[in-house]
Amino acid sequence: MTTITKGAALRIALAAKVLDSVDPRAFTIKLAEKLGLPIDEAKLAAMTVAEVKQLLTGEETIEPDQDMASIKLAVRYLWGEGGNPGGDDPGVPKPEAYAEGEIPDSLRVAVASNSDANLDGHFGSAPRFLVYQVGKQAIRLIDVRPTLIADEAEDKNVARSELINDCQIVYVQSIGGPAAAKVVRAGVHPVKIPTGGPALDALVRLQAVLEAPPPWLARIMGVEARSLAQYATEEEA
Repeated sequence: MTTITKGAALRIALAAKVLDSVDPRAFTIKLAEKLGLPIDEAKLAAMTVAEVKQLLTGEETIEPDQDMASIKLAVRYLWGEGGNPGGDDPGVPKPEAYAEGEIPDSLRVAVASNSDANLDGHFGSAPRFLVYQVGKQAIRLIDVRPTLIADEAEDKNVARSELINDCQIVYVQSIGGPAAAKVVRAGVHPVKIPTGGPALDALVRLQAVLEAPPPWLARIMGVEARSLAQYATEEEA
């Protein structure tokens, strides 16, 4: 069993980053003791400022005189908010709780986003990825992943790819060739939509072809493309 989800790990890392003199590993252990394992986004979203202050005050993970503004910002990161390096973006949607397998035969799709719930980001510069679970009967936003930490890596495109390597597809408004190759190496299929638009519009179009996926999507889903199935049926006949 996974003890901490990728989205939760990112939130904890971002929260630890804004706290002076914090030890990220010790901070994670304290959260695990408080919340129990596994740690997921839903558990972090329930944390309060008072609980985090009580969790950290007097511990080796943080200086006792940590200012409240930093603690409040850290809590916002735990909630999945405050991911825009340029400031708060109140239009960013809030993710819903999701348990693995809850949407059968679904795909996990990342969307490079600059604003609100839009597909309007370049892979290498978007401040966040919106992560959706897309099935034949449901589309659910399950995480919002800021790219702040990834951009501090030596190779930010590799780090961004690792940030979404639990997804099968990433939608972007634009992406360069070298970055696309790194995304593919991470096991994610990049899809470029230069016109951009609301993320949901692109996801609804994807949802519409899940019953009869084209060859590229069938490979991702691990099923036979409808066009190939037709030839197989004819040969059997």
